[in-house]
Amino acid sequence: MKELELKYGCNPNQKPSRIYMEGEKELPIQVLCGRPGYINFLDAFNGWQLVRELKEATGLPAAASFKHVSPAGAAVGLPLDDTLKKIYWVDDMGELSPLACAYARARGADRMSSFGDFISLSDVCDADTARIIKREVSDGVIAPGYEPEALEILKSKKNGNYNVIQIDPDYRPDPIERKQVFGITFEQGRNDLAVNRELLSNVVTENKEIPDSAKIDLMIALITLKYTQSNSVCYVKGGQAIGIGAGQQSRVHCTRLAGQKADNWFLRQAPQVLGLEFVDGIKRADRDNAIDVYIGDEYMDVLADGRWEKIFKVKPPVFTREEKRAWLDRMEDVALGSDAFFPFGDNIDRASKSGVKYIAEPGGSVRDDNVIETCNRYGMAMAFTGIRLFHH
Repeated sequence: MKELELKYGCNPNQKPSRIYMEGEKELPIQVLCGRPGYINFLDAFNGWQLVRELKEATGLPAAASFKHVSPAGAAVGLPLDDTLKKIYWVDDMGELSPLACAYARARGADRMSSFGDFISLSDVCDADTARIIKREVSDGVIAPGYEPEALEILKSKKNGNYNVIQIDPDYRPDPIERKQVFGITFEQGRNDLAVNRELLSNVVTENKEIPDSAKIDLMIALITLKYTQSNSVCYVKGGQAIGIGAGQQSRVHCTRLAGQKADNWFLRQAPQVLGLEFVDGIKRADRDNAIDVYIGDEYMDVLADGRWEKIFKVKPPVFTREEKRAWLDRMEDVALGSDAFFPFGDNIDRASKSGVKYIAEPGGSVRDDNVIETCNRYGMAMAFTGIRLFHH
């Protein structure tokens, strides 16, 4: 198959629409179920590149949760502890495969942004992973293959209309890529940079110690940024992205946005949140929204108008600002990647509030000295990669 007709482009008025290969080449995908759309394929192909590179860099199964051509989450298949199982709503599923752990992490880090995601998997989708996918609101999945039981589970989703794409893992694109904007063709060499530990060798801070676990987290951050709409930064801890700030014009706004997401991820693990008792029958998405309200400033409004009775069995006490700050002060050893240099030390100041200890960024700012000095003040270790990772 050389081309696939699509229902429409980015919006319903944008017709006709298709994906196709030039020359004699065949499309490297098969649609096993559903009818993926234009944006679905953009998310699928970007996500597939991301998880393939994560697998190559770490040797671990990888998963990504994509929304609107940027990842909402990305992770490798490390085991889940009891707390993570609970906040990711998989504590009722028993032991999970490494690939299922990867997707639970990718989906669970920022569950509000991942709602209605497109999933990318580095490995053949197994039944454990398919069972997690089955219970979440999602548009589709791309993987190099599917176990028979997993495919049957996925085909039963959305009354048989769930989008399931299989991609040839051996497919490699041409070294030159092109796209059109306003009828004008843009051409560039593909960004085939391999992200590895060598990129982290130029440590410019007084603290030179970056343990291997942190190097893995920094590689995850950089590979995630490689497929995130710029400007972007990515916070990572324990093998998963916990906060991604994408598409902001100001880098400090990226750092703040992603930092708030990382904070929310950690606040979900606080005893006050783990102890919340929800009314019977509430859906996972509604629980996610309720938790987001509870850990934010909106909970006072919920208390004032009595809406808590529709969400919680018992009225939870206010999670005060001081209690939240005290809990966040326990977050540590977080890694932070940036797709371009930090122009000011204010980014580092904000990162410190979210437990960042390790940083990877290209360097090259006229204020590098100020950024390094700010890192030294917090005892952080920062590597200059010398490589920018803009993605548009």
